[in-house]
Amino acid sequence: MTDESLIREVDEEVRQEEYKKLWDRYGTAFTALAVLIVLAVGGFEGWKYWQRQQAEQASVVYLDAARKAAESKFDDALAALAAVKQDGFGQLAKLTEAAVLAGRGDTAKALEIYKAFAAASGSDPTLADLAAIRAGYLMIDTATPDELLISLGKYDRDGNVWRHAAREIFGLSAYRIKDYAMADRYMNSLFADSETPDAMRQRAQAMIQLITPELDKK
Repeated sequence: MTDESLIREVDEEVRQEEYKKLWDRYGTAFTALAVLIVLAVGGFEGWKYWQRQQAEQASVVYLDAARKAAESKFDDALAALAAVKQDGFGQLAKLTEAAVLAGRGDTAKALEIYKAFAAASGSDPTLADLAAIRAGYLMIDTATPDELLISLGKYDRDGNVWRHAAREIFGLSAYRIKDYAMADRYMNSLFADSETPDAMRQRAQAMIQLITPELDKK
């Protein structure tokens, strides 16, 4: 046996002895850790599967409710929406519930839901903005422009995706109270904005035609 092979054999025996000592000392802990890792991975995969199942079931119920609402089966739609508990679809269901209520004339209840959703800390930010805008449309016939500006004024900024809807709300509310100058200002800002949706620009143009004669009287 050469010196080199002898040294390798001694090193191997030393390593095996060290491994044995480590195992004797920490073997149980290593085994427990390995079991915990396996359980954690299995649990996480199970949780993801459960989440997918919940989302799929919620989507089926939600789409069925939306179909019933489109068919004006409001009571059936509301019952189906109440059964949607999964977080993501649950938030959509809450907004759809408010829309269904508004569609059948329960404006007060719809407005209550929209306002609560917009103010809730757990609401998706984009959906919360949508709820605030929808609430604004429902308030056109009852709220003053100043009241609407308090709740929706933050959207009245160039570049904000909700600016068109907010400005239409302000303009319509101003027209209702015969503040034609304010109504004209907001409708013209809508008409001039190149990013205003076509249907909204057409409404703004129609409103400008109604407002102009009123301004000419002054």
